[in-house]
Amino acid sequence: MRVEPAVYQDAILPEHQGNPLIEALPTKKAWVSVMEDFSNYPDYSEEIAEHPDPLVRDEYLNRIEEIRQPLTDYEACFRAVERAIKKGYSAKNPLSPTTAQYLHYLVDERPDIEPRTGFFRPKGDGLTLIGESGVGKTSMVEQVLSYFPNVIEHESYRGQVLELRKQVVWIKVDCPSNSSVRDLCEEILSTLDLTLDREKVTPAGTIGALVRQLEQCMKSNFLGMLVIDEMQNLKFKRTGGENNLLRFLHRLMNKLGVPLFFVANPPFDQSLVKELKAARRAESGYHHTMSVLNRDSASWNAFVNQLWHYQWVNVYTELTEELNDALHALSVGNIDMACRTYREAQRLIIGADDERITPATLAAGNAVACGLSRQTDEVNELKVANVSLPKGKQRSTRLTGKTAVKTTDKTGDITKPQHPEFASKLIELVNAVDLKSRIDDPDLFQQAAGLEDPMRYLRSRNIVLDDPLSELAYS
Repeated sequence: MRVEPAVYQDAILPEHQGNPLIEALPTKKAWVSVMEDFSNYPDYSEEIAEHPDPLVRDEYLNRIEEIRQPLTDYEACFRAVERAIKKGYSAKNPLSPTTAQYLHYLVDERPDIEPRTGFFRPKGDGLTLIGESGVGKTSMVEQVLSYFPNVIEHESYRGQVLELRKQVVWIKVDCPSNSSVRDLCEEILSTLDLTLDREKVTPAGTIGALVRQLEQCMKSNFLGMLVIDEMQNLKFKRTGGENNLLRFLHRLMNKLGVPLFFVANPPFDQSLVKELKAARRAESGYHHTMSVLNRDSASWNAFVNQLWHYQWVNVYTELTEELNDALHALSVGNIDMACRTYREAQRLIIGADDERITPATLAAGNAVACGLSRQTDEVNELKVANVSLPKGKQRSTRLTGKTAVKTTDKTGDITKPQHPEFASKLIELVNAVDLKSRIDDPDLFQQAAGLEDPMRYLRSRNIVLDDPLSELAYS
């Protein structure tokens, strides 16, 4: 939670000048500078990779979770949020008689007397971000929002005392699974209480009173943007609850001028298409469908180049096209899965005799980190099955100070995968919850035990192999 005192900077647009709500916002900066604020690259020390204690190096792997690499999608999202907040505030200058009337009267009960600055005309935009789980929607939205303080505290503006004390720039809530207007109102109220660090407001008893209570609370604290995540929970059914919720949200946008940012999984866009009015309003300020990254995209390669730097194995492995291809295939271009795969691949080999990162170790790490994700239909449809594996054990050289040390892959720590090419399948079996259904003939060995020549029977069923290398060797 960021609470900052107001620091006023002259607005760019003449119509925004003299508006403390806009002039207290962070100044507009070039994207290069904004990217630096979004980025987070944890400290990396080469000497840690040479630390003799594997447990120390294993601990440093947690830093991979802290990496934040802005992608190409971020700029459009950030600029859309920046524009929407300013546009919404442009009609709510706290020094204007229009705003004084807007704050004093209910939305639908304004008096006939028009202020000298005119009646309040809301300017709330709708923004929508669609994407599958794990593609980085939440990470992007949170990084964009974190650029702006949650609350700005005002005292006086250019020598004039302001009645406005706290300006809530943005809040983020989740859409209720039952499409309930009451549940959403109470969630927004609770989040506002937490943001303003005040005692919890008791929600009104009826829906109508609750809506009016929430509207007044949002107006008096000059809410700049309401972000609603998990909007795929809004499913259109014959009960009509979701239509009531949509009408309530449109009221916030159209009557109060509060920009709404919808974040959802793909079913939500189909729901919006069914409601033309809803679709038009939801995309008035920004609409983007976020997907997994293509292998040849600038975003993927920029991300992997940063990620690959964080190695705590004692044999530094350079990033090659083969390794890049393998990581993309295993993670299907999903940033979160790629980070977890890379982290667990290192965890598996730290302390082993050979700590090189290979396509096989990446596959083993993926099996550990993304075992459940690998079983989902969405991932299976995108999965690239063929990941190249090494044909044999090779030597590697690492430099320690001025001496070169040869390492070979030998049987050693039994907690590490001795045959990486089998590791992913073995881990899958160990974690399987449907092991029984994977066994074609559970009575096979009992049948063999009752025969005069059980080995011959098992050979006929390809259970016993006299020359396994010739049968299983990679071509």
